[in-house]
Amino acid sequence: MIVSRTGRAALCMLLLSGLAGCGDGGIQDVKQWMDGLRQQTKVSVTKLSEPKKFTPFSYVVKDSLDPFNPSKLAIALAKSKGNSSSALAPNPDRRREALEAYPLDTLQMVGTLQKVGLDYGLVLADKTVYQVKIGNYMGQSNGIVTHISENEIELKEIVQDAAGEWVERKAKLELQEMKK
Repeated sequence: MIVSRTGRAALCMLLLSGLAGCGDGGIQDVKQWMDGLRQQTKVSVTKLSEPKKFTPFSYVVKDSLDPFNPSKLAIALAKSKGNSSSALAPNPDRRREALEAYPLDTLQMVGTLQKVGLDYGLVLADKTVYQVKIGNYMGQSNGIVTHISENEIELKEIVQDAAGEWVERKAKLELQEMKK
């Protein structure tokens, strides 16, 4: 077998590069340095303190009334109603009027009317127009009509506050433009 000159040169280069890879490349020096550093380093681990002892709290109120019991709230409300002799309380025995069946926000003022010196407000409720005058009741909060003008109907409502006391608040119905 005859090998050309270039083939021989390539073979020699391959053998030389293979022999060059067999050396340690300075790894021995690095290993010696690391071993010396390990011997000089002192290891120190601080000891952890003991954990605090947990003592559970004992809650013993088995015989007392639960603060979230609904009967406790009912008792408190009954006491407050018994103590409350407010002059503002509505009369539960009076006859209800037709517009008291509707919430105030569903009622609409659609106009006014004058008959024999009396001003009437025209109120639309459930596709029916009602006439109201001063002293009539409307809305579900014991609202009584106090004033009627061309643009609005003023009411005085009697409602219970958070403490169960009867309080007055003012409300009004403003004139609504009818869309055709």
